[in-house]
Amino acid sequence: MITAAMVKELRDLTGAGMMECKKALQETDGNKDKAIHLLREKGLAKAAKRSGRTASQGLVDSYIHMGGKVGVLVEVNCETDFVARNEEFKAFVRDICLQVAATDPAYLSRDDVPQQDLDEEKDILRKQALNEGKPEKIVDKIVSGRIEKFYRENCLMEQAFVKNPDISISELLTEQIAKIGENMLIRRFVRFEMGESLATDPQDE
Repeated sequence: MITAAMVKELRDLTGAGMMECKKALQETDGNKDKAIHLLREKGLAKAAKRSGRTASQGLVDSYIHMGGKVGVLVEVNCETDFVARNEEFKAFVRDICLQVAATDPAYLSRDDVPQQDLDEEKDILRKQALNEGKPEKIVDKIVSGRIEKFYRENCLMEQAFVKNPDISISELLTEQIAKIGENMLIRRFVRFEMGESLATDPQDE
């Protein structure tokens, strides 16, 4: 069984993203050394090491969809103005705009989910499992699995990329970091939909 502690340890050792670390451990049956080797082979550990460098440049882009019914603003940071003007970087930012427009994420990452929201969701999922007749002894395991699904559906960084559902937005970002050679950071987003209340910046709550 791959535990959260194992994933955190691998992340601390390699600097790779949580989802990448978890997948590497799953693929190597929990072998830490093999998982590190696998991340290095994929270039993910090397790319993630760049995350310590300051990303103070970047781009704010917008996207309007459905005849003006949905609008999105996204800020993505990079290290240099040169990369900010790069067409590949601009295309990546546009893809993030499209992702937010299409999936309406509530949070940037799982770390941005307020504890109150998480506790409420767990309580709802626990009651659902019990109402489904699930045995009490396995309810916590069921809730844990469904919380992971909650993260994948509601956290931008863990969502499947709409243009390629085989990878997450976090993995897409890591690929771009490795390709461009600079640290990049999806900093914040806001999504407007006609008739709905204003979406909030998950990092500014």
